[in-house]
Amino acid sequence: MDEMLKRVLNARVTEVLPAPTPLTEAPGLTQRLGVPVWLKREDLTPVFSFKLRGAYNRIALLGEEELARGIIAASAGNHAQGVAFASRRRGARCRIVMPRTTPDIKIAAVRGYGAEIDLFGDNYSDAAGHARELAASTGMTVVPPFDDLDVIAGQGTVGLEILRQAPRELGAILAPVGGGGLISGVAAVIKELRPEVRVIGVQPEDSAAMALSLEKGQRLTLDHVGIFADGVAVRQVGEYTLALCQRYVDEIIRVSQDEICAAIQDAFLETRTLLEPAGALSIAGLKRYVARAPSSRSGHAHVAIASGANISLSRLGYIAERAEVGEDREALFAVTIPEQPGSFLEFCAVLGKRSVTEFNYRLSSRTQAHVFIGVGVDGARGAREVESALAAKGYTVSDLTHDDLAKNHVRHMVGGLGQGVENEVLYTFEFPERPGALLQFLTALGGRWNISLFHYRNHGTGFGRVLCGFEVPLASRAEFAAALEGLGFSHRPVGENPVTRFLIAGR
Repeated sequence: MDEMLKRVLNARVTEVLPAPTPLTEAPGLTQRLGVPVWLKREDLTPVFSFKLRGAYNRIALLGEEELARGIIAASAGNHAQGVAFASRRRGARCRIVMPRTTPDIKIAAVRGYGAEIDLFGDNYSDAAGHARELAASTGMTVVPPFDDLDVIAGQGTVGLEILRQAPRELGAILAPVGGGGLISGVAAVIKELRPEVRVIGVQPEDSAAMALSLEKGQRLTLDHVGIFADGVAVRQVGEYTLALCQRYVDEIIRVSQDEICAAIQDAFLETRTLLEPAGALSIAGLKRYVARAPSSRSGHAHVAIASGANISLSRLGYIAERAEVGEDREALFAVTIPEQPGSFLEFCAVLGKRSVTEFNYRLSSRTQAHVFIGVGVDGARGAREVESALAAKGYTVSDLTHDDLAKNHVRHMVGGLGQGVENEVLYTFEFPERPGALLQFLTALGGRWNISLFHYRNHGTGFGRVLCGFEVPLASRAEFAAALEGLGFSHRPVGENPVTRFLIAGR
């Protein structure tokens, strides 16, 4: 690690990227944030992500015997494409193990580079374990996605290019973080050559393995990672990457799904390119960093690494839906109004000329009704003004803007308690998008406990989200809980969440 700069300087990345990827100004973000913003366009590599750098450098440094045995790697996307592309350039046989939940667009891209594909398991951990078994039995050479010094050095060339391209007055560089290969390589270069420049990592709030490991001073393994930014959905970071981040990285910022969606929108407005969620992480982190640190508002340039653009069009509807919330331009509320003539009109009059983005109405009883409403606002202050105006008129109001359960499910299914439903418990699940997953779920639970509610949402990833209700008598709650654990699907109870009590259970 002490020689990381030397490794980066000698990396063979120019053999596959003869010209640096562009560093482009972002005038819209610059004007809005009050600092010069630049985007390092790693989405413009031949595989549309920075992963090509590390994969190629690792493979280029292999001996003839290692190349002759063939290359194997586990990946759900961008690393797979980098390895497949690099293997073809080096004339080596390539085998990629991918989860069965991998979107077709990524499978097709890897196959297009001539790689053999094994579909195994429902997640990266399953695929990685199978790849290790195959490597042991076949003798193929493994190319890790991040915890390898030559891979890290290849990614570190991004840092060298930024120093050559950026204005001399450089304040901070922000990079997405999954396993840590990119940021550890970039940070090692920057801190050796320009130690005054801040290097900041960005992770999703629900996939923060590096941030938590840095806080605890050791590698932690997360029980669960979020699936939205699948390119950084890593349960455990690397040994090398953690050590390098401990030494060189200034801080890790965590951002929400809504902020990531808003950042994808920002990138599109600046470049007319659609970044994937992991690819836009650094933009989301930059916005939060500048907002929370007034001292960062200077003439120094801030660089966000746009790290990938392998996105399926099926995800765009969800992203567009959440971007306005992430930009503080939409607020969501649950409101109880009297059920009497003219009450609906009076409620709308309180909103005045504000733009209504969504409206769901449900008669709860002969005396009151429930409303789920989206309102266009100008920042968090505007949302508070709407809430205050409604409360001042005597309405019971709850701000649901940052409630994921409300945004993922309840806004699509306002309805109240079903007639005759008894002993209902509510849970959310994440289902792998593979044949037989729903049948497995229903076989395990549906025959023993009656399903009283079911709402499914797919976000264009390898997993879909489900809100499910069951009729479970008190006497069998323990047995039910044990059955859920045996399923192997990520789940959590949501029956006491205010939004489900208010708009679904009618309590």
